[in-house]
Amino acid sequence: MKKEINPARVDFVTLRLFCAIAKSGSITKGANECNLALSAASRRVSEFEETVGTALLDRSAKGVTLTQTGHIVIQHALRLYQGFEQFSNELIEYSKGIKGHVRLWANMSALTEFLPSALARFLMEHPEIQIDVEEQLSGDIVRSLLDGIADIGIFAEGIITTGLETEIIGQDELIIACSKLHPLSKRKVVGFEECLQYDFVGLNRGSSLLELTSRSAEKLGKQMRLRIQVRSYNAMCEMIAVNLGIGVLPIQACLSQMNAMNLKAVKLSDSWAIRNLLLANKSGVDLSPASKLLKKRLLTT
Repeated sequence: MKKEINPARVDFVTLRLFCAIAKSGSITKGANECNLALSAASRRVSEFEETVGTALLDRSAKGVTLTQTGHIVIQHALRLYQGFEQFSNELIEYSKGIKGHVRLWANMSALTEFLPSALARFLMEHPEIQIDVEEQLSGDIVRSLLDGIADIGIFAEGIITTGLETEIIGQDELIIACSKLHPLSKRKVVGFEECLQYDFVGLNRGSSLLELTSRSAEKLGKQMRLRIQVRSYNAMCEMIAVNLGIGVLPIQACLSQMNAMNLKAVKLSDSWAIRNLLLANKSGVDLSPASKLLKKRLLTT
C-alpha cells in the first residue's frame, strides 16, 4: 500500500537541515549550520525518514550520502526550502513597506493636478511597491473604500464620508465652462444663480460635483436644467464645445481640454467654487505598510 506523506510533519527547519546535511555529507556539520544540537538534528532526520517511509541517508563512519530516494527528496526539499526562505524574506520586506500593493482610486482633479508627480517620486523611492490607480467618480470612490475594493481614495468634498478617515490634501477651483458662442462667454465673473437660467451639461449620478451644484441650486430655490449627463470631464467639454449647455468644471483638471476645444472659463463668485480635495481610507482598518507609506507621501506632497 502506498504511503501518504503528511505535509504537516515537514517543517522549515527540517527542510533546511536536510539540505545542509546533503550538502556537507555530515549530520554533525548540518546540525551546526542550523544551530541545532546533534541529538535534535538526528531525531529530526529520523522523523523525516519515518514520514517519507524509507531511508534517505546511507550512514557510515565517513559520513552520510543520499540514498536513491534521498536524491529525489533533496530536489523537492531544495525547492521547498528556497520557497520558504523567499516567503520569509518577502514577509519581512512587506512588514517594512519595501514591497506591497496599493489600490488607489482618485477623481480626475487629483489625477491631473498632483498625483502624477507625487506617484513618480514615491515609486522612485519604493520601486518594488505596485500601485493600481483607477479614475472614478467621487461617489464610487467612497463606496469602494467602504467595501474594501480600494485602499486609499482621493475625491472632492461634498459627499457623505461616514465610515472613512479623511484629510484635506489640496484644493481646486470650480468655474463655468461655456462655448464662445454662449452669452456667458462675454463675462469674466458670474454668480451661480444667474447661470441657472441656462441648460447644463453635467456628470452622472455619484459625482460629488453634481451633488454640490444640485444642492446649491436647491438652496437658491431653483433646479439645474440638466440637458445632458456624461461620465467624464472630457465628455462634458465636448458637449459644451458644441453649445449644448454650460458646465461647472475644476479649472486645474480641465484647462488643457478647454483650451483644445476653444472653451471660455468664467469665474464663479460663489464661495463653494473653491473646494477641498480629500484623501481617505476606511475607518478602523489598519492600512498595509505600503499603503501607509503612500498615504504619508501624498500628505506631504
